[in-house]
Amino acid sequence: MASALKLCVIEGDGIGREVVPAALAVLRATGLNFDAQAALAGWACFEAHGTALPSATLELARQSDAVLFGAVSSPSHRAPGYSSPIVALRQQLDLFANLRPSKAWPIPGSRPDVDLLVVRENTEGLYVRRERREGDQAVAERIISRKGSERVARVACEWAMRRRGHLTIVHKANVLPETCGLFRQVALDVAAGYPSLIVDEMLVDTAALQLVVHPERFDVIVTTNLFGDILSDEAAGLVGGLGLAPSANVGAAQSPALFEPVHGSAPDIAGRGIANPIAAFLAVAMLLEHIGDTDRAHSVRSAVAYSIRNGPRTPDLGGSAKTTDITEVVESLVRGIR
Repeated sequence: MASALKLCVIEGDGIGREVVPAALAVLRATGLNFDAQAALAGWACFEAHGTALPSATLELARQSDAVLFGAVSSPSHRAPGYSSPIVALRQQLDLFANLRPSKAWPIPGSRPDVDLLVVRENTEGLYVRRERREGDQAVAERIISRKGSERVARVACEWAMRRRGHLTIVHKANVLPETCGLFRQVALDVAAGYPSLIVDEMLVDTAALQLVVHPERFDVIVTTNLFGDILSDEAAGLVGGLGLAPSANVGAAQSPALFEPVHGSAPDIAGRGIANPIAAFLAVAMLLEHIGDTDRAHSVRSAVAYSIRNGPRTPDLGGSAKTTDITEVVESLVRGIR
């Protein structure tokens, strides 16, 4: 009998506490042998324990095969001692590539023919959080390294080879010639090692426009941390919104990858039982694909597609279903596909 997958589970704040248990129910429905260990992180954790990412949580994540993450609340104002636990996890585990797929769904408002993947550098850029005040000025440092650019570009190229063979490098080197210029050149150099790829480049403002006007032209986009954060949310908006948007945070082969829905903690609906769990289900599918269990990943995606097409749907998709309603349908479908 194969050993159980060691899974670190971080529900976090808000609707993370609702969609992660739903995702675990669907994962159990696949028949996968796994051992889930709960851990704390987030704003509520900070208020209770004085840290948003306890050392015990980080250690459990390091000892696990994978991490399933829900959502955390973050204050928009400066809170002494608080820093984003998801950013810290990405950096501490060196999960340097964030994978954000966006694909058309059979729902009103979803753009047809969208099937793209944003590969976002995940540990550098402005998210190194080196900020300071200088009198009436606030200054932030943007860090782009050759190593960071090379390894995320390689991940993007490998994914483009698996998909439709088209890579778009997104940057702003015309205004930021040192930081974006380095990223651009390194990405082009890495892509040159994949002669069968179609490679183009685009300024980030142009890419934002083209995502709205002609999203079908994109296959794999590789870009820096902040640009990728923004463009991937824009892409999600084309196909039904953040309630359908999963992501994977991956690093070296020996590092535990982290999987999460990207919708945030949604305090306005937390506790009402109406959160859309589908992004969390799709994050589970990405986890299964990551560990090489493509059959189980396919069963989850097929069940999700059926439920999106036929209902029920949560309020963000125009329906009135509860989180539990969606979970029961997808669970049942996954067991049937099994």
